[in-house]
Amino acid sequence: MSESSYKIKEESLIRDDITSYLARHESKDLLRFLTCGSVDDGKSTLIGRLLYDSHMIYEDQLEKITKDSKIYGTTGDDFDPALLTDGLKAEREQGITIDVAYRYFSTDKRKFIIADCPGHEQYTRNMATGASTCNLAVILIDARHGVITQTRRHSFICSLLGIKHVIVAINKMDLVDWSENKFDEIKNDFNNTVARLNFSDIHFIPLSALKGDNVVNRSKSMDWYNGPTFLSHLENVNISADRNLIDMRFPVQHVLRPDLNFRGFSGTVASGVIRKGDKVACLPSGQHSEVKEIYGVDGVQEEAFSQQSITLTLHDEIDVSRGNILVPINNIPKIGNEFEAMIVWMHEEFAEAGKNYVFKHTTNIVPGSISNIRYKVDVNSMKRDKNKNDINLKINLNEIARCHITLHRSIAFDSYTRNRSTGAFIIIDRLTNITVGAGMIVDRAVSKSLKNNEKNIKKEKGLVSSEERSELFNQKPVTIWLTGLSGSGKTTIAMLLEKKLMDIGNRSYVLDGDNLRFGINKDLGFSSADRKENIRRVSEISSLMNQAGLIVITSFISPYKKDREVAKNVIGDKNFFEVYIDTPISECEKRDPKGLYKKVRSGELKNFTGIDDLYEEPENPAIVIPTLDYQPEEATDLIINYLKKNKII
Repeated sequence: MSESSYKIKEESLIRDDITSYLARHESKDLLRFLTCGSVDDGKSTLIGRLLYDSHMIYEDQLEKITKDSKIYGTTGDDFDPALLTDGLKAEREQGITIDVAYRYFSTDKRKFIIADCPGHEQYTRNMATGASTCNLAVILIDARHGVITQTRRHSFICSLLGIKHVIVAINKMDLVDWSENKFDEIKNDFNNTVARLNFSDIHFIPLSALKGDNVVNRSKSMDWYNGPTFLSHLENVNISADRNLIDMRFPVQHVLRPDLNFRGFSGTVASGVIRKGDKVACLPSGQHSEVKEIYGVDGVQEEAFSQQSITLTLHDEIDVSRGNILVPINNIPKIGNEFEAMIVWMHEEFAEAGKNYVFKHTTNIVPGSISNIRYKVDVNSMKRDKNKNDINLKINLNEIARCHITLHRSIAFDSYTRNRSTGAFIIIDRLTNITVGAGMIVDRAVSKSLKNNEKNIKKEKGLVSSEERSELFNQKPVTIWLTGLSGSGKTTIAMLLEKKLMDIGNRSYVLDGDNLRFGINKDLGFSSADRKENIRRVSEISSLMNQAGLIVITSFISPYKKDREVAKNVIGDKNFFEVYIDTPISECEKRDPKGLYKKVRSGELKNFTGIDDLYEEPENPAIVIPTLDYQPEEATDLIINYLKKNKII
């Protein structure tokens, strides 16, 4: 079906059967894309030509643009397609685009939202805003000039903001005599330029936006090009694989309590799929429950997908409030109050380290600060700023920098590359309430100083091997890693195990969490970062004691799966045996040997595992000991029998 006949059919359907039209329209896939390039590369002209040739312009609009072309246009008395998107008077008078112009259109195959972004460097913030929600980027290159500084800048920003699909529209081919060699030269140059960027799909199209070649209709002047037209590629590019359907994340927007019999949690599914009966954890507390019902716009439904607005209920009366996030119990994001991020600064007043801001992440609003500006990025060269070591480093308007962020309380987050919804945030000025910056969370990198230290140290090998010590003690040196909630019985079982091993002639030692905090770990608190460092130090000590031939028994809550994996890697897969002391939190609270749960309930203690901080249950432990079914002596015997069966003792 031609685009003109499609438009006639659509108009007829709107007139005769609006319900069918809306149903048909709703079922179409939506593609958000942006156009970017240097000044006068033809971004606005390309979009205008796309709308004009696909007959997506209404007659009154066309009449107005035709008149404006004679006043503001750059094509003489001819129709100027650029004026369809250059909506601001200032833009028309200067012949440039200075703001993001959004346009909507639809074809038989797909719906589209276009963001026409400014080309000047001083409007980087505008481009970043336009790119943040897009699936695809159109990077225009003037065939006469090839890859230039702005090309590199726009490519870097698109990659930074997680756009995977790129159309490189090599425009104004009519001004280089439709040269295939020129097209190939620019194509190779661009590929070399973006080789280190994170694009998964790049497609090159030669075109003339002004004349309409390869925009909607195939060019007769470039018969050497066998690929799709610009519109055809937009209609058929596969973006379904980009949707994150694995990591279910449901930020809670509102708690609904219309009466005493209903307590629901409303919001928009940020990513993934949530189903009735799913076991979920509420973060950052880590309390578990199960999805009871899901309510959508049409009533009760069995499941909900990314970007659907829903209200759900849970089977258990756990503490859930605005800013919390529901996630699968077996797919937990990172939790903490510190992370590293790339920041795009959007305000005339510069950003500086140590100043307090408000950070909005999903539905959570948390005070915090940019604790350290590590370096700025030269967006034109895609390299680090030469002044990265300047102690007075500031982030000015339109600049991009890598920063260390410290919040006043913990949040649950993913890296931006994994999940754009939970990996992004905005920065708000506390006094004016103006959005001053936007950030993308990145994974931590090993610092340069640590890397340099590694070059200056050397591991010395002793004259006595661990195998010789193992033979001397007649045992295999391993680490038995006991993990579980506070009050689960870890320490009791660990001490009994050490005594029984000694009684049968084995050499062992208990590393208890509380005991180590009196000494080597006395400088650590209970933040997620400190807990991580606590486990790292214990792991290194355990590894050394194993090398000394000893069986090590550790007794640590060690709530985070990732930290236990770190311990396993440090100690060694063959020497690490995870034992899960499985005790329900209700039972732990009954026991409360240290009175900690009482302090938590009274508000004296914060960030307590199992209550307002997360505990991630082991997935494949060597042994699971349900303490409601086993007394400490019996639990110890289970471990002893396991050690004998595996020829450790």
